[in-house]
Amino acid sequence: MQPDHALSGSDLIAPDAAGMDFFAADRGLRDLLRIYLPAPVLAHLTPHYQRLGQLAGGRLDDLARIADRHPPVLHARDRFGRDEDWIEYHPAYREMEQIAFGDFQFHAMSHRAGVLGMDRPLPPVAKYALQYLFVQGEFGLMCPISVTDTSIHLIRRFGSNSLQDYLLPRMLSADLATLWKGTQFITEKAGGSDVGALETVARCTDGIWRLHGEKWFCSHTDADVALMLARPEGAPAGTRGLALFALPRRTRDGARNAYRIVRLKDKLGTRSMASGEIRLEGAEAYLIGQPDQGLKQMMEQVNLSRLSHGVRAAAMMRRCLNEALAAARGRSAFGRTVADFPLMRRQLMKLLVPAEQALSMALCTADAMGRGAAAELRILTGLLKLRACRDNVVVATGAMEVRGGNGYIEDWVNPRLIRDAQVGLLWEGTSNINALDVIGRAVGKAAAHRALQAMLHRRLEAAAALPASFRAALGDAVDRAVALAERVVGQEALARQAATALYDASSAVLLAWEGSRPGADARRALVARFVLAHRLSPVDPLAPEEAAWERGAADALLGDTVLGFGEVAALLW
Repeated sequence: MQPDHALSGSDLIAPDAAGMDFFAADRGLRDLLRIYLPAPVLAHLTPHYQRLGQLAGGRLDDLARIADRHPPVLHARDRFGRDEDWIEYHPAYREMEQIAFGDFQFHAMSHRAGVLGMDRPLPPVAKYALQYLFVQGEFGLMCPISVTDTSIHLIRRFGSNSLQDYLLPRMLSADLATLWKGTQFITEKAGGSDVGALETVARCTDGIWRLHGEKWFCSHTDADVALMLARPEGAPAGTRGLALFALPRRTRDGARNAYRIVRLKDKLGTRSMASGEIRLEGAEAYLIGQPDQGLKQMMEQVNLSRLSHGVRAAAMMRRCLNEALAAARGRSAFGRTVADFPLMRRQLMKLLVPAEQALSMALCTADAMGRGAAAELRILTGLLKLRACRDNVVVATGAMEVRGGNGYIEDWVNPRLIRDAQVGLLWEGTSNINALDVIGRAVGKAAAHRALQAMLHRRLEAAAALPASFRAALGDAVDRAVALAERVVGQEALARQAATALYDASSAVLLAWEGSRPGADARRALVARFVLAHRLSPVDPLAPEEAAWERGAADALLGDTVLGFGEVAALLW
């Protein structure tokens, strides 16, 4: 019989991040909140960040694991044979909904006072920081949260007074028994990225609009209110002829509206949340805004969703990094802790750098929204959606490899992180579409890159503590990235290269500026140097890659000790 203290083989398996407080573990997030949020707002919200950080690594994480294994089920008819299709969700999903829509009221926090005890709507940075924490526990439900939030925005901005009076009190409710959740349905068989090819028709009879057609990819399929594009009869072809409509699941008399959920999608990821196909059979809908402005209005929702997707990618990368660190620090091999091996430390840095880049870009973008800096927001949103979502796929795969064979097994969170990461490449525009939007429209038409360039140079001027040569190198990277973006306007094949350069240069400046702020963890500035060296500088593929400064910088970043600026300055240049 073994003594009680003897270790078994199971005790030697590397731990995961389950049970971790994701807010307490994230010094970068806490520092950035101090930079971007007014002190009274941060003081009021900190207990809520702490509560959500503990939930995300605890109960929410448990529920997410269960919901992923028990996806929604479509029932086409009720027991009487009536075509009352409905979707059955596991109780774990319903409990997550209560946390999101009831306890934290994510859907309402941008739109009214009273959420989390605030006397006003939450500023964007505060809201997206909460999303960032939530997604580290559960990714799939953030789609219904986000599209409800953005649907409220469009109805409030473009809907008639009578439509607002009808829908908004229900959509802003914190009681799940009365809440109407929202969504957006755009994609059809004939039109995905080519929105102008949509075939759904809107007919107005006796003052009532009715929709006919099919929507091919409808996430949050059974939402109470769906915003969608349709072409009124007689309207011109292409995007100019599209109008925006609100489609309630039930009509004013409580009857089921005239559309059917045909089937649910069997998806690679986001399994907890229902995505499906619907057939519109004369469903009653409400016109939103002017009938020739539908796509323009819907793009506001799309861009808000793109920002949320960038935040979600940043969150998932942070969860992947937490998992990789837990595995590498918690397992020994060949007589040493795995995290102590030089090649493993190099691999961990390849997870840490993009994760911190994405966090900096996400909160900078949210801050631009809060400041009303429209041009900055216009280009930052596309850059974040493009690059953070692409990096997330690589980081999720790298984190699986750190865990080894267990990372391939569904008992652990890594397979779900890999599956869920893929959707960021697809929803709200593929990588190509977002790159073309950044270069072709934000740069080529709106000249938004100039506002971005000016903001970044102001941040560099404010970072006077940085070594002059390092500041100069960062400024030069910004200017060269801007020049590249201008030069390739109209050259479609180079759009992703140019947009990536803008993202990397922007994130390097932000990281350096953040690390130089009084009281901040100066190690963020070291991340900026890694971005500058590995993403923005020429590299000889046949030369040894690791420079002399990298080992000390990696040791500092992979350690737990917060450093002052004087302690990292020598490693910056």
